[in-house]
Amino acid sequence: MIERYLTYSERETAGIAGTLARRLPPGTVVLLYGELGTGKTTFVRGFVEGVGIDPDEVSSPTFTLIQEYGGGTRVYHVDLYRLKSEEVDDLGLEELPESGGLVCIEWADRLPRPIGEAVSVRIRDQGDDARELTIEGLKG
Repeated sequence: MIERYLTYSERETAGIAGTLARRLPPGTVVLLYGELGTGKTTFVRGFVEGVGIDPDEVSSPTFTLIQEYGGGTRVYHVDLYRLKSEEVDDLGLEELPESGGLVCIEWADRLPRPIGEAVSVRIRDQGDDARELTIEGLKG
């Protein structure tokens, strides 16, 4: 199943992300793809807000690699921007969904191999504040 959205503000992008987060079962991995500055971290802010976590807690985890946000639902925010594919294996990403939390991975193109049953979100800049979001891998 593929869903496509066109948003015209960060708030709209965050709203789509929040709605998605509420639809996903525990243990789901969301792979985020998009060029620098397209709104992947904005998406994660909306995502965590969708499960009741303060979006102001979210910062780009570029230097810490994995951030954990929690309340009733835990969200793990992973940023692979600074890593090479061979370095990703050392992070233990396969263990994160086992905790029952939701996992968002920015720069998922750096994963050394696909993650089965993950939801993919591709964000494309359409000029100004417009973004095209393509979501794949949702269960009917």
